[in-house]
Amino acid sequence: MFDIRSRGSTVVREVIGGVTTFMAMSYILFVQPAVLSIAGMDAGGVFMATCIASGVTCILMGLLADYPIALAPGMGENFFFVFTLCGVGAAAGAFRLSWQEALALTAIVGVIFLGMALVGLRSKLLNSIPDALKSGIAAGIGLFIALIGFEWGNLLVPDAATLVRLAPLKGNYVAGLTLLGLAVTVMLAAWRIRGAVLLGILLTTLAAALFTRYQGWPGPVLPESVLAVPRGIEHTAGGLIAGFSSLAQKAVGSRWLDVLAFGFILLFMDLFDTVGTLVGVAQRAGLVRQGALPRAERALAADATGTILGAGLGTSTVTSYIESVAGVSAGARTGLAAVVAGVCLLAAMFFQPLARMIGEGISVTVHYGGPGGTQGTLLRYPMIAPALIFVGAMMIRAIRDVEWDDVTEAVPAFLTMATMAFAYSISAGIAVGFISYAFAKIVSGRFRQCPLIVYAFAILWALRYALLD
Repeated sequence: MFDIRSRGSTVVREVIGGVTTFMAMSYILFVQPAVLSIAGMDAGGVFMATCIASGVTCILMGLLADYPIALAPGMGENFFFVFTLCGVGAAAGAFRLSWQEALALTAIVGVIFLGMALVGLRSKLLNSIPDALKSGIAAGIGLFIALIGFEWGNLLVPDAATLVRLAPLKGNYVAGLTLLGLAVTVMLAAWRIRGAVLLGILLTTLAAALFTRYQGWPGPVLPESVLAVPRGIEHTAGGLIAGFSSLAQKAVGSRWLDVLAFGFILLFMDLFDTVGTLVGVAQRAGLVRQGALPRAERALAADATGTILGAGLGTSTVTSYIESVAGVSAGARTGLAAVVAGVCLLAAMFFQPLARMIGEGISVTVHYGGPGGTQGTLLRYPMIAPALIFVGAMMIRAIRDVEWDDVTEAVPAFLTMATMAFAYSISAGIAVGFISYAFAKIVSGRFRQCPLIVYAFAILWALRYALLD
């Protein structure tokens, strides 16, 4: 069924590879509820939706495409969902969607992606985006995620004069936990320990329980403090149904540009993540044949189905995970590894108390403007922050593909990265990148090097920022 022998593998290797992939990617089970709950979603429901959608999609990938690739909600797409679509942290009056509307938009994009996969249009759209913008977007999302990791780890605190400043370490046990978790994660990754990010999260949580005033720890490690019948899906599943009608009103009203732009970004991010991961993992596994990926459209169809299923259950865009390379390195070569990873993700659903414990924030008091300034209370997440910083560091590697000697390529890539972090917005970074790329090619007399789709969306985004608040 999986052509295990013909690919030079064994059942044992596939099982080990599937478990290895699960270990490498399972940090998302703790990160996703913490992130989406900021938008008002039920953390338990998000956790169940993430486990079910990821597990089922992994099994689909293994059965339909026979690739050793696992899937889960994408890092980057989840922060775009919360901070851009739902507008968490945006100024009063800014355009934003409810989480129900954001799920509805995610499902619509998933359907479009599925249709493109079935008729073979996805490669034309993806290949039309310049490499400089692809690299700038990937690296910019990494910077954005790392910035949130610094804030959640209490390494950066608000400042009235400079917006943020480096937090003092004296008495800052949350920052100490974050640095400890980051150090452990880097050390384990350097030693090539599988599941380094997951182990870093677990060890940081243990340190918080033993040496700090962390209240999320339930006491002695008893079965009921780790295992439980999952619950909460009723708070998120089907939420997109209520979001469709109100989203349609915004789409045909004065904010149609916003809805169109956000939908395009979601589609582009999913295409970029999925195709890049498929190519990278397939090459590593030796599955590329004469420069082509066999059954690629099946893999893309499974990915798109996962996004639709995830939106229906209550989680953000499901996409292929580059952490699947860990399983390939352990010997996985077939879809059986993806099926094993999917079974592990479904089984993880019963560890909801552990996820809740890790995802609970710690209240800290911050001084705006330094000592003597006004005080405020913020929630920090030192158990998750090291994972965000580490993942951000891994994503920044994309800048090596930018042609830095060509200013028409380098400047738009830089502006894309910088705007995402400084403006605290993935969509703003992509908009600035498209506009600046089109402008640079026009003024340099190389306008033919800029694809038409970049010109089209550069104009749309320029109109959006010129005409809308």
